[in-house]
Amino acid sequence: MGKCHYCDDGHIEVRNIKIDGKPIKLYACTNAQWIHENEVTELSKESTCSFRIFQNSLLRWNKKAIGEREIRNLLENEQITVRLYSSRAKSEYFKYAILDEEYGISIIWDEYVEKEEAS
Repeated sequence: MGKCHYCDDGHIEVRNIKIDGKPIKLYACTNAQWIHENEVTELSKESTCSFRIFQNSLLRWNKKAIGEREIRNLLENEQITVRLYSSRAKSEYFKYAILDEEYGISIIWDEYVEKEEAS
C-alpha cells in the first residue's frame, strides 16, 4: 500500500483479522506484529515498528470504515478529508485526518472543512 512513515524499511500491508469474532482489516507495517487476545491487541516483543490503523478507528464518529484508497492517500499525502456524521445534529460534516503514532489516525478538530474541499 505504501512505505511506512515510522521506520526505514517497512511497508504498509492489509491484514484480515478477527476481533470479538468479527472480521476487520488492519493496516499495519510489515515490521509490526500484533497479538490479538480477548479484546486486547498488543505489539509483540519482536516488532520493530508500531504502525497500525484499524479499519473501524473512526467508528465513534459514525464513519464505519476506513478504506484502502483512503489509507493509500493518507500515506502519500499525510492528510485526508473524512466524512463523519453527527447523530445529535443528524447531519454529516467533514474533517481532516492525519497519521498519529499513538492512535494510528487522528482527527484535526479545530479546522473547518468546506464540503466542496472534501469532494
